Amino acid sequence: MSDTTPETGNAFDIKDFPQLYSVLNDEDKEFLLSNHVVKYYAKNDKIYGEGEKPKGLLCLGSGKVKVYKEGIGGREQIVRMVAAPNFLGYRALFAEDVHIASAVAIEECTIFFIPKDVVFKLISSNSKVCKNILRSFAVELGFTRYRTVSLTQKHIRGRLAESLLFLRDIYGYKDDGITLDIQLSREDIANFSNMTTSNAIRTLSTFVNEKVIAVDGRTIKIVDETKLERISKLG
Repeated sequence: MSDTTPETGNAFDIKDFPQLYSVLNDEDKEFLLSNHVVKYYAKNDKIYGEGEKPKGLLCLGSGKVKVYKEGIGGREQIVRMVAAPNFLGYRALFAEDVHIASAVAIEECTIFFIPKDVVFKLISSNSKVCKNILRSFAVELGFTRYRTVSLTQKHIRGRLAESLLFLRDIYGYKDDGITLDIQLSREDIANFSNMTTSNAIRTLSTFVNEKVIAVDGRTIKIVDETKLERISKLG
C-alpha cells in the first residue's frame, strides 16, 4: 500500500467520488480536500483486517475489492464484492466497533481515507452526506439479508448462477456485452457462492456444456443470460 500516486495507472481524485463530494457546499468541499489521504493498493493488498478498529471512512475511488470473513479451518466466505465508487468498512466506524471481516484488493485500487472527526463534522453539517451513507447502509443490508436466505436454501446450481448474475450487476460487462468485467479464481467464486472449490469447478463445467457460459481461464462470458437467470430463480 502506498500514499503516493503509482507510476502506472490513472490518478483519481476525491472529486470523482459522487456520494460524498457532489453533495457538499463549497466550504465543506475545501475542508474535505484539506483533510483526506489518497491511498493506493496493489492487487492482493489487504485494506483492513478482521479485528482491527477503523480510524476513519474508506471511499473506494477505483478498482475492485472483496470483503470476506475467515471461517473454520481458515476457509474464506466472501460476504461482499465492491465496485467503485463505494464506501468500505463503514459499519465498524459508525458502530464504534472492530471490523468483523477483512477487505482485500482484487485489482489495483485507489482509496480516499477520511479521518473519523472529519467524517462526523461533514455529517453534522450536511444532511445529504448522512442520507447517502444511510442509503449505502440500506442497500448493503438488503443484499446481505437476501444472500443469507438464498445461500442456505438454493441448491449448488442456483447459488452459482445467482453469484454470476450478482457479479454482472456489480461489475457489468466488458465492451463485447457478454464478458464479465471481473476475473476471479475458482476458489473466490466458490467462496462467494458458499460451496467447495471442487463443486464450483464442476458446476461451471456443467454450465459450459449447457452453453450457458463460456470460460477461458478466469474470464467468464455469460452466453445465455435468460437461461442463467432461470437457473438462479429455480434454485
